[in-house]
Amino acid sequence: MLHRLLAATVFAGLTFAQNPVPVPKVTGPVAVTATSHVFGGAKDMLSPVDLAKAGYVEEEYLISGSANVYDWNADGSLTVKGANNPYTTRIVVWKPAQAARFSGTVVVEIPNIARRFDWPMMWGFSHDYWMEHGDAWVQIGMPASVASMKKLDAARYGSLSFENTTKVCPGETEDGLRYDMFSQVAAAIKSKGAGMPFAGLDVQRAFLTTQDTGMVTYINAIHSQARVEGGKRPYDGYLIKVLNAPGVINSCARPLAANDPRRMLKAVDVPTITVVAQGEVEGMAWSRLPDSDVAVGKHRRYEIAMAAHIDKWAYTGLASFADQNKLGAAQGTPDWPFTARCEPEIKLQDEPLLSYGFNMAFAHLDKWVRDGVAPPKVDRMQLDAAGKLVVNEYGIGNGGIRSPYSDVPVAKYLTASGGPGNCREFGSTTALPWAQLEKLYGTHANYVQKVNASIDRMVKERWINESDAKRMRADLSK
Repeated sequence: MLHRLLAATVFAGLTFAQNPVPVPKVTGPVAVTATSHVFGGAKDMLSPVDLAKAGYVEEEYLISGSANVYDWNADGSLTVKGANNPYTTRIVVWKPAQAARFSGTVVVEIPNIARRFDWPMMWGFSHDYWMEHGDAWVQIGMPASVASMKKLDAARYGSLSFENTTKVCPGETEDGLRYDMFSQVAAAIKSKGAGMPFAGLDVQRAFLTTQDTGMVTYINAIHSQARVEGGKRPYDGYLIKVLNAPGVINSCARPLAANDPRRMLKAVDVPTITVVAQGEVEGMAWSRLPDSDVAVGKHRRYEIAMAAHIDKWAYTGLASFADQNKLGAAQGTPDWPFTARCEPEIKLQDEPLLSYGFNMAFAHLDKWVRDGVAPPKVDRMQLDAAGKLVVNEYGIGNGGIRSPYSDVPVAKYLTASGGPGNCREFGSTTALPWAQLEKLYGTHANYVQKVNASIDRMVKERWINESDAKRMRADLSK
């Protein structure tokens, strides 16, 4: 229905037509020199990666095109407010060095820009899985990071721009240009033309992922009107962290009201998977949708028992402190990358539950799109009549995806902490005393047996990938 509405929408003589998304101009790979490197590249993250050892290469490209500024009408249709604004952004590409290793899947990440530079949070959770699987990864530079990039390296990034040329909204930059840009990046990824980022590789699927609310806006407002050459959608599936309300469609739009039907994730013609940590369940219960296998509206929601909103693994993709210091944006230390401490002080949760959950979800999304294999379903976590999570004596909620961390606990867990800033998003772990562990499990051998039984169940029910199951056994059997 939406594409028919869009086809009839006219603004100042402009009509939405069912033409393919244009392939933008691609420049690169941008050279790496002794004085100029990829911001947030593999060698310049808080947790550096040896890509050559993994059989991967890293490239950075500049992407230039023109994008519209839209209004999102109450009936779900779009109106062009300002047409053909030129933009230039950057993409960072990791891909297998040998075509034979490439899975055909490209995971495209919208980075977090809370610190005013590109921070690939999803990379921190799942890059090991992507490289084991032979997937490629693309990070898209965001409008909010342009000023930081130019400050860091004016020669390399001086052309980046999301300039507000049509002046639809006040300000020098128009954030709404990113929505057409997302489609055009996918068009470049899927293009087999010379000079394209994946020329010579057989790209079969592109998945979009993020925690950023802009992806929900893209799914709900843009997805159904966009097609690339060959008639396919720019993105063949979506993996969403948290599933919050959509972001605004342009820089001067107001957030949608709580009762606005456009807030709910729209049923689209490709699969969507949402992963929600226990620490997010109460706040995001409003966005729950039934799991579905219908052609338009394929959806799964996975709520992960014991997981906090964020853990230490999300921060491994931050740019190095050397680069952050050049921007004047560094906070804290590499072990605690925040200005303020929590009260009482805690360590960031290091149980990799979100990593295991996202890796499992990416594997399911890939098989759903590639082979038509529907993912398993799981009960949602239990809320009481007041909407509060029902938890046991260890702080673990009922329902959701279970693991040895929840089935065979060795600690008490909080999915929010006291103190300023981000502390309410951080989980904390307090180890159980030895006497209590002995009472629960008797011997270490009995504990390991229970752990292995829980992991065996997860593998059988498809809640964990084999490689992660191996890692989990190693971590929990010590």
